[in-house]
Amino acid sequence: MARLAMLLVSLTAVAGWTGPAAAEKRFFTVLAVEPKGGATVDKESFPPIPLPSGGGYVMAQADEKTRRWEVSAYVWQPAQIIVHVGDEVTLEFVGINGTAHPTSIAGLGVEFTVKRGQAHRVTFVAEKAGAFAITCATHRPSMVGELIVLAKP
Repeated sequence: MARLAMLLVSLTAVAGWTGPAAAEKRFFTVLAVEPKGGATVDKESFPPIPLPSGGGYVMAQADEKTRRWEVSAYVWQPAQIIVHVGDEVTLEFVGINGTAHPTSIAGLGVEFTVKRGQAHRVTFVAEKAGAFAITCATHRPSMVGELIVLAKP
């Protein structure tokens, strides 16, 4: 028994564990962006299968002059945020692309609009563990992020 106690003390010292983690103040900048790509039809033909419907994806056929087709998708960057129960979380949403993004965060009862060139802050205490969707109503299905709240370590 004494050896087991000594082993636990040694492992605790090595790992630097000091007990349950205290709640932290966490700050994240979340960008509303629209990555774009494309190709000329002589190098890559236009995709034969359409993307999922909704306002999040945009496909443009090649025009006669440039012969270039394009694709884009509205997304949150980062798309996944991880915090712990008890953390005070501030999310600062900044509109980079797109005129407006009507946004909701599931489980928080929070709704707001992110506009290009503007910032909108949301601060809350993460009260329960789970995964909560961060959704732009206009640009679904691609503009859905995830707030993951983990139990205290």
